[in-house]
Amino acid sequence: MVTQNRWLLPEGIEEILPPQASRVEALCRRVLDLYRSWGYELVMPPFVEFLESLLTGTGEDLDLQTFKLIDQLSGRMLGIRADTTPQVARIDAHNLKRDVPTRLCYLGTVLHARPDSGGGTRCPLQVGAELYGHKGAESDAEVLSLMLETLAVAGIGNVHVDIGHVGIYQGILRQSTLAEEQELELFDVLQRKATSELQSLSKSWSLPKKTGGMLEYLITANGDASVLKKAQRQLAPAGPEVKRCLTDLQTVAALVQKRRPGAPLYFDLAELRGYHYHTGIVFAAYVPGSGQGIAFGGRYDDIGSAFGRARPATGFSTDIKVLHALGSLTVQDRRGIFAPAKNDPELMKCINRLRRQGEIVIVELPGQKGKAQDMECDRRLLLQAGKWKVIKIREA
Repeated sequence: MVTQNRWLLPEGIEEILPPQASRVEALCRRVLDLYRSWGYELVMPPFVEFLESLLTGTGEDLDLQTFKLIDQLSGRMLGIRADTTPQVARIDAHNLKRDVPTRLCYLGTVLHARPDSGGGTRCPLQVGAELYGHKGAESDAEVLSLMLETLAVAGIGNVHVDIGHVGIYQGILRQSTLAEEQELELFDVLQRKATSELQSLSKSWSLPKKTGGMLEYLITANGDASVLKKAQRQLAPAGPEVKRCLTDLQTVAALVQKRRPGAPLYFDLAELRGYHYHTGIVFAAYVPGSGQGIAFGGRYDDIGSAFGRARPATGFSTDIKVLHALGSLTVQDRRGIFAPAKNDPELMKCINRLRRQGEIVIVELPGQKGKAQDMECDRRLLLQAGKWKVIKIREA
């Protein structure tokens, strides 16, 4: 049997070693403290659930990303979570059953059957926040503002946020009678912004001229707030529903700008990420040099009904490991105090006191190799005049 490669990990599965793990943990603390200061309560959903619960209301994409296994106790199919949001929606609807707006947050590893991009991770350390029980621009603006604050806490600058609304696309589609497979093909074309393909499809499907024209406009409808003014004219044939969606976008953006003046908000009316999952405004954050988005969110009002209680919902999530890699957050590596291997009650009292004060104290093991510096210590405990004192180690 070949044993020399037992240390190998599966593709897309990585581990975090010291001292990087310490920096990631410090970032986790800062982010969760931020959420707590906004009133978001921490929940800890299980890593494995019954499959039908995990995939409720999420669409085919999450199904393809979910590892599946048989429960040896019940014989039912289980899933390893690929996204925490459905679990938190279940907690709000089935476990908490509150009537007031509820703010929940979470932090934990999720597992993907395949990476989102070539060479990407399959085990993100997902962190996010969800707001339940309020349907309005104010809650959308709060969640979007909290996402921006999360990126700022991680030390990520030069952020670009694209905002869209799935209701615009849905409103235009109601002008036609496309089959489900045609809608999926059209969705893919819009995401790739393939104008020539869209024109060919419109012709082959005999789409109404106004409908085809509005869909073509969506591909180019991105930029600053002036996009919304032009869209009011270009998408007028789609009716009052689309007009309301455009007004919602304008209102949310204005509220965010009041909370965070100068927020880098842009509009992309073809932004349809999570189209089969979201029900309203959607948004994604990008930074230069990274082809993929680094944080995603939006409104998903319908998901709670499957758990027995429909509640308005909006939220976002991101990957702590991505934030750590892209951010400029610096955490000072703490050095320790080296204590000798002596069975001295006074020495133990001193060590315990230092640890209670937040110091790192590493006790020497009998016969061990290595000096104090090799153990990441810059001080040592020495007995002087009958008392144990912390002494700085001189550089060699």
